[in-house]
Amino acid sequence: MPLIFVPTPLGNLRDVTLRALDVLREAALIVAEDTRTARKLLHALELDGREIWSYREQNSAAVTPAILERARTQIVAVTSDAGMPGVSDPGSALIAAARDAGIPVDVLPGPSAAFGVAVLSGFSLRRFTFEGFPPRAAAARRESFAAALRGGATTIWYESPRRLRAALADLAHVAPDVRLFVVREYTKVHEQHLWGTPHDVLSSLPEPVRGEIAFAIAPYAIEAEPAAEEAEAAIDALLASGRRVGEVAKLLAKRGFGERRRLYARAAARQARREPSGNQT
Repeated sequence: MPLIFVPTPLGNLRDVTLRALDVLREAALIVAEDTRTARKLLHALELDGREIWSYREQNSAAVTPAILERARTQIVAVTSDAGMPGVSDPGSALIAAARDAGIPVDVLPGPSAAFGVAVLSGFSLRRFTFEGFPPRAAAARRESFAAALRGGATTIWYESPRRLRAALADLAHVAPDVRLFVVREYTKVHEQHLWGTPHDVLSSLPEPVRGEIAFAIAPYAIEAEPAAEEAEAAIDALLASGRRVGEVAKLLAKRGFGERRRLYARAAARQARREPSGNQT
């Protein structure tokens, strides 16, 4: 029997598909991120009394074998709290495990905030990327935005309402005049659309920010990184002043010399070349 991934409505229950209803009705087991959310949805769809198991990042390794064992002989439906399972949850790992175990997998088409926001943005979609959630640390977040902008394509992101202001402030630091489109509570009663620069959007956000957040960043011509020779000269100067490799990478990333991870590797390599001459007597 197949393991079937079933998209669930993002907000408006009428977005559920007929095939999704059929699978949820016929499944012997429903796997969900949050069983409480799943029970509320099933109750609203008049599908009470279903067997539901929790499957999330914290318990995925422990429950995967039991889920696959059930899927060998019965229909098992996998859902997320809202939208397409497997996008921002550990569902992709479950699919890989099912493939390895020889269990058929089916994925129903359905709601996805990423695609909806991409189209609503009006930005060019000849090429676009889904970046997921930005890193939580400010420096890593700025590096992530800068790397995405250098790709020259529209990028789609999710963010927690608690971190949205900080994320947009970091985006403004990297590209203050980039075009941005933010959707709050997509398909829900209080859906809100915001356009403009990061600062424009920040000034228009409600306080406090609540709800599910997705945003699109338009293609942007970010300034090229300094030439390799300039970067190496800056690395050598900081190493010569007694800075540690990690400090060098952090300082130069802030000055626009590139991503911190790459700078760390380059600084470590330059340091390794310096050590033999530094050890001679």
